Amino acid sequence: MKEFNNINDILDFAIGEEQAAVDFYLQLAAQSKSRQTKKIFEEYAEEEMRHKANLLSIKESGSFKLADEKVRDLKIAEYLVDIRPSANMSYQDALILAMKKEKAAFRMYTKLAEKAESPDVKALFLNLAQEESKHKLAFEVEYDEFILKEN
Repeated sequence: MKEFNNINDILDFAIGEEQAAVDFYLQLAAQSKSRQTKKIFEEYAEEEMRHKANLLSIKESGSFKLADEKVRDLKIAEYLVDIRPSANMSYQDALILAMKKEKAAFRMYTKLAEKAESPDVKALFLNLAQEESKHKLAFEVEYDEFILKEN
C-alpha cells in the first residue's frame, strides 16, 4: 500500500485519483455510440472535476471541513455483476460500471484510513471515503429509479 508522509501527499494522491476518474469517464464518453450514454459519462467527468477542484482548494487553503453525515448505502452494487467498458454500453451497464468504480474508491480510502496513524490523516481519508460513498449512492438511486422501476 502507498505510503504517505503528510497531508499534502494524501491530497496529491486523491487529486490524482480524481483526475484518473475524469479521464476514465471521458474515455468512456468518447467510446460511447449512444448520445445519452456519452452525455452521462461527460456529466460524471464534470462531477469528478468538481471534486478535484475541491481537493485543490483544500490543499491551497490548508484546511478542510469534515462532513458529519451518514451516507445511505442501497447496496445495489453488491448484487450486480461486473461490467467491462465497451463502445455500445447500455445506460444500465454504465450505471453499474460507475457504481463499482465508486465502491472501489470508497474501499481504498477506508483501508488507507485504517492504516493511518495520525488522527488528521485518518479523518481526511474517511472524508474522502465518504465522498466516494455519496457518488455511489447517487448512481444507485439513479439505477433504482431508471432501471429497477422499469422492470
